[in-house]
Amino acid sequence: MAFRLALLALGVLELLRPRKVVDFWMGLATTNGDEIDLRPWVYSAARVEGALLVLWVLRRSRSGG
Repeated sequence: MAFRLALLALGVLELLRPRKVVDFWMGLATTNGDEIDLRPWVYSAARVEGALLVLWVLRRSRSGG
């Protein structure tokens, strides 16, 4: 249950603020975050990922799984 809530929160954040979420994770994954240039589609992909996470969590909660 806690895992689904965490995924739901991440999905909603990615839907609403994809740039902040991606920039946060890129800051953790790189040693020098100032020199990283992401392609514009990365933020759209994060938004799609967020939508898929939210849909998955909602489907799982409705099916009782």
